Formats: sequence, C-alpha cells, structure tokens
Amino acid sequence: MRQSAVCAPLRSGGCAFFLHRRIVESNPSRGELDRVDSTDCARGLIVRQEQAYVASLRFRSRHKIRSTPAEVGRRVGWHPGAMNYTASELMVAAAAREIRDGDVVFVGMRLPLIAFVVAKKTHAPGAVGVFENGILRDAPARELLYTMSDGPNITGALSCLSMLECMALLQRGRVSLGFLGAAEVDRHGNLNSTEVRKADGGLTRLPGSGGACDIAALSQRFVALLDHQKFRLPERVQYITSPGYGPWRQARLARGGPAAVITTRAVLRFSAQGVAYLDSHHPGTSIEEVLAHTGWALDVSPQVHETPPPSAAELRAIRAYDRKGFWTR
Repeated sequence: MRQSAVCAPLRSGGCAFFLHRRIVESNPSRGELDRVDSTDCARGLIVRQEQAYVASLRFRSRHKIRSTPAEVGRRVGWHPGAMNYTASELMVAAAAREIRDGDVVFVGMRLPLIAFVVAKKTHAPGAVGVFENGILRDAPARELLYTMSDGPNITGALSCLSMLECMALLQRGRVSLGFLGAAEVDRHGNLNSTEVRKADGGLTRLPGSGGACDIAALSQRFVALLDHQKFRLPERVQYITSPGYGPWRQARLARGGPAAVITTRAVLRFSAQGVAYLDSHHPGTSIEEVLAHTGWALDVSPQVHETPPPSAAELRAIRAYDRKGFWTR
C-alpha cells in the first residue's frame, strides 16, 4: 500500500522550508513506517557540524593528509595497474552487499553513501536510506553529496524529519543496518572515535560519538569500515565510544551488534561468541598479511576465501555516481 508524498517548498525570510507529508508504505520485509507530518526540515543548507566537517576536509587536503590511490595501493599490497578498481571501490562493493532489499539503512557519508547507491541500483531496490540530519530517501540523490545536508539530498527526499524523529526510528528498532567509521575497532567490534593515547603518552582527542553510539547500540546490525592497520585494530580499544559485543548484549542491548568490519585488506565477521574472525581477504592480499596487520591473534574461518571483486554492474554504479572519484579514488 503506497501513498504519494507531498513536498511543498515554502519561503520565509529567504530560507527554504519544506512542508512534507510522509508516505506510508507497507513492506513485510521491514514493517510499516508510521505516518509522520513534519515542517522541521533544512533551514538553509547546513548546521555547524557539517561546516566543521567541510573545514576538516579542506585541512586534510591542504596538508596532504589524505592518502593517494597509489599510497593506499602500496599500503594494502595492491599494485598500480594490476586491477581495474581501487581499494575504496572494492570496499564500497563489499559494503553494498551487506544491504538487503527492504532494509532501512542509516547511510552516513563517504564510502557508505556510495554503497547505498550501488545496492539500490543492483540487488536492493527496496532499501530506504536514513541520514542523521533527518532526511529519508528511497532513491539516491541525483548528484554526488559532499555533506548530508547538500541541496540535492533534500530535493526529492522521501521525507524530511527532525533529528529527534530520525533518531527515534533507531530507538523503536526500525533501522535494519547502520554504517560506521572509527579510529579503532577491536576483536569484539567495539569502536573508538573518542580518544587515542600515543606511544609517548600524549592524548589525541577525536570527534567523538555523534550519532554513532546510538546506531551501534540500537540498529539491528551495523558494519564498520576502516583502514587495516595494526594500531587501528587493537585487541582492546582504548575507549568504547560505540558498543560491539559484550555483556551488554545479553542485557539492555539485546538486539543488534556488528555484522562485519570491512577494511582495506579484508572482511571480518563475528562468531556466536562475539569474536571477530577472518571471512575473506581482498585480491592481492594474503591471509598472512592480514594477520600480520591485526593487533590480536585473529581467527581464520575454515571457509575463508578471496573477497569477490566489484562486478561490472557495481563498478558502473560507483563511477556513474562518483565520476571524479572524490570519495573512491
């Protein structure tokens, strides 16, 4: 049962508002999302958090902090020219395969954003994307997004909610899958994005949780993405920002937990005891290399295999959306 959505732009004081009546869609695979009427969407383009994020991108670019494709390739053992895709494109494809048709997905930005696009265009046309700023979409934005509050993400949105209404979907168990990044991920899938202590004893403060703790705690499952380096995959994180598996999963946080950790070298999954194991290693990366760059004695699945490379359809979807490789180069 599907009703039309109405999104009428109004203007007040030179600032666009959107009066939006939420659609009601019955789908056995994800339950029925309730009707929501909202006028609390997007004043202008951006909130301070998004502005700070853009500033951080500029800082990283100016100081050349971001790795080049060749640097990423050397670091993960890939050889330039040996394959027709980048490490990031492989991670996007692997992340897209975690999305099931009918999932309600907390999308986020960067590689998960592209993964949502790929899933929608290949195997999961019924997935719905949720953004932390309150935007819901049942179709990818027509243009590449640099922040979640960009105009193209608002245009044609399924719904524009307040952040409170958006996060309430998590609390009510309506979010199937969330994507997260972190500075550290440990053997139980706990995430640290709060602080790390250097070898010299100095403490580096990180951005913190944002909505990550809510997503890790309340979504039906979550997937983490990060660069596969030994110091980023310790046996135990220095600070639990977002919970993975632990005693809390048998008590207050009974649902959910990490389903996978997708890195630049491999895909890790979790046993019934909540311990990570190696499920697949990426092409050009050996099992021994993955183990050497992991901060604990990582178990290896008896069915360990090579991660399937991106298919032609997946690569087409990635490159049609991120034409200049802004997120995937």
